[in-house]
Parts: sequence; structure tokens; C-alpha cells
Amino acid sequence: MVPPIVVSAVCVFSPDGRLLTVRKRGTHRFMHPGGKPEAGESPAEAASRELAEEVGIAVAAEELEPMGFWIARAANEAGTDIEATVFTAPGTYEPSRVHASAEIAELRWLDLAAELPGDLAPLLTDHVVPALTARRRA
Repeated sequence: MVPPIVVSAVCVFSPDGRLLTVRKRGTHRFMHPGGKPEAGESPAEAASRELAEEVGIAVAAEELEPMGFWIARAANEAGTDIEATVFTAPGTYEPSRVHASAEIAELRWLDLAAELPGDLAPLLTDHVVPALTARRRA
């Protein structure tokens, strides 16, 4: 059995309510900004660091709002699950001020009211988007 990959991820929204997704170099699926914690990092600290490294958004770990913890199929590692702690960044962010850095090849802002594209990571389609949709209805 392959051990799960532990990750932290962050939901980032534009002023018009679109969700930021990223595609890492050499991959085909879009996902949240985020990644694996370094030794000694809490999930929130990892999420804060990855957000700054990948898309240039600086948010202190204590400012991130916990959204949930889910287990999902890994988007880019066949036969592997991820254990994801997902946060929401405070406020909104202008797309023109967010940029791809580090291993990020492409950014895409997702309209959650529209039909979802078929190239999203399972964590998004199976867990996060349904949770966000339920929040908006409440």
C-alpha cells in the first residue's frame, strides 16, 4: 500500500467570486495553490508558505480560515491518496496581482456557477467545490 501524501491547500477568491486554481509544470490537472509541509510546519504554516511561493500571495498562517480535511485521490500520482487540510484565504485578490511562480505553469480562475472543466483535481471536484457550493446556499 502506498502511503498518502500530506498536503495543505488554500482557496483564494477574486472580487467577483471566482476560485483560483493552478497547474503545476509537467502535470495536466488544476488544483489549489498548496503543497507538502516541511519538517516542523503546521498545516497552516505550510499553506501560508506555499501560497506565497506559488502565486505571490502573502497571508500569515493565523489569518487562514480552516475549511476542512479530506482524503482524495492524488491528481498526479496514480494509485495514491492525499490527506488535505484546506484553508480559505481572507478577503479577495485581483487576478492581475496574482502570478505563477515556483513550479506553477498556469493559473486559472474558476467560475463555480458554471460547468466545471474536466481537468480538475479530485480534491476539488469531490470535496471542496461541493463544500463551497453548500456554503453559498446556506
